[in-house]
Amino acid sequence: MPSPQSADRPAAEPPERGQVDALISQTRRLRGGIDAVRREAVASAEASDDPRLHWQRALCELAAHHADDLGEQLGQLRAGLPTSRRAGAGSGTTASAGAGGGTSVSAGARGGTAARGAGTATRVAEDDRAGGDGDGLTAGNGPTTPGRVGSAEWNLLTDEVAWTDELFALFGRRPEDGALTLDELPSTLLEEDTGLLTTMVTDCLVDGKPIDGEFRIVRGDDGAVRTVHMMGEPVLDADGCTSSMWAVLRDVSDLRRFRQEVHETRDSAHRRRDAARTEHRLAVELQEAVLPPWRGSLRLPQSFPAGPEAPGGGVLDLAGHYLPSSTSSLIGGDWFDAMELPGGRTLLTVGGLTGRGVAATSTMAMLLGAVRGMAVSGAEPGPLMGWLNHLLESSAQPALGSAVCCRYEPASGTLLWSQAGHPAPLLFRDGAGRALRPPEGVLLGAMTDAAYAQTEERLLPGDVLLLHTEGLADRAGARRLLELAPRFAMADTAQDCLRAVLEEFGDKEREDDACVLIARIGS
Repeated sequence: MPSPQSADRPAAEPPERGQVDALISQTRRLRGGIDAVRREAVASAEASDDPRLHWQRALCELAAHHADDLGEQLGQLRAGLPTSRRAGAGSGTTASAGAGGGTSVSAGARGGTAARGAGTATRVAEDDRAGGDGDGLTAGNGPTTPGRVGSAEWNLLTDEVAWTDELFALFGRRPEDGALTLDELPSTLLEEDTGLLTTMVTDCLVDGKPIDGEFRIVRGDDGAVRTVHMMGEPVLDADGCTSSMWAVLRDVSDLRRFRQEVHETRDSAHRRRDAARTEHRLAVELQEAVLPPWRGSLRLPQSFPAGPEAPGGGVLDLAGHYLPSSTSSLIGGDWFDAMELPGGRTLLTVGGLTGRGVAATSTMAMLLGAVRGMAVSGAEPGPLMGWLNHLLESSAQPALGSAVCCRYEPASGTLLWSQAGHPAPLLFRDGAGRALRPPEGVLLGAMTDAAYAQTEERLLPGDVLLLHTEGLADRAGARRLLELAPRFAMADTAQDCLRAVLEEFGDKEREDDACVLIARIGS
């Protein structure tokens, strides 16, 4: 194909072959590194529905696409001037925007044709690298899929049109059918894009502006719609008049698809992140609204007079704490609670629900409200658990839960308690600890009309009662809790006991949320 003599610069000299070979080798190494990262990204994305992983995969595909494009262009540059197929005289290209989307030219074209030489190949490679919109081909080996990058020249003096083989393949057109003139080119475009092409070509031929734009074509062989990026310039004769126009056309359909995937997965990740932040905030606010408002120690019952008739001195020293999961940003459905009941009694309860987020915390708020209401009405722990089971089973948001509910009578020092598939309270006395023997009780929501037994335990002044959810400690952790008995014996307050628990378990990596409630019997 004739080498264009640019309107603003002479044709570039081709680079030395050794320099191109070095660039091709570097591109191959880069492509190998991208492949390694892409394989890992693909595996991670296929194993998860996290939009961030799919976004990373799309970015890897986009990077590989650019590396392939660079390899193809360097391969073409090393191969030298591409073979052109010429058609005879066209349809009389004249200079103005013709009707019906055709493009005609009348720019006073006259003068000789542009000098031939290797500059065309250099210009094509140079502009391809600058455009950065090529398609995925193997670095340094030339095109493996025909028709993705092609070039053309339309001679306004002789009406000759020169297309490379790749351009014929790009348009899905047979070389024997001849190259398309500028008047015929719009017939291959989608109707809504013909005006854009007409404007670009007219600006190039009449005003000498470079072409740089995209349009969609319908391929002639298979009818597929492809997005094509076109870059070109007018070529001036010795008198400064337009004698021809050259252009490089690239199929960027896959690139646009990759970019769209990147944008969509990024936007999806942002939406999911914003939704997660909103849900987290709502769950935290709901949790803070229903869990005990006190921090540190609380002394209950506050109105019961201390005296020798009250073995516990009439006072429970309380401390509680909520520990969030270290592996999830969503709040779970765990709770702890302590409140004064009529007659000087005290309610102690801890529990947890399956699930996370607003659904779990809202169900937790419903259950905790029910526990408080039934306890105030005088319900004992066993029947109370049965009603909670029925409430959770018939809830619009089914879930499973575990809980322990205790009612402490300070006048007699009696602890009446029941449990539903929950770790038993731990009792510490005289420097030793043990788990209370639990009464029968299944998980809340697991069985219709389940019955829950209750049992009594006599508490003495100086005793420490520890209630916790499963997230704080498993069976091995429960043994470690019991080993804190000597520290509890030396503690002066429930807050001191809680501090010892947090020193032992607070920094632990935990998958679930956890709650702990400590009651120290006054002496």
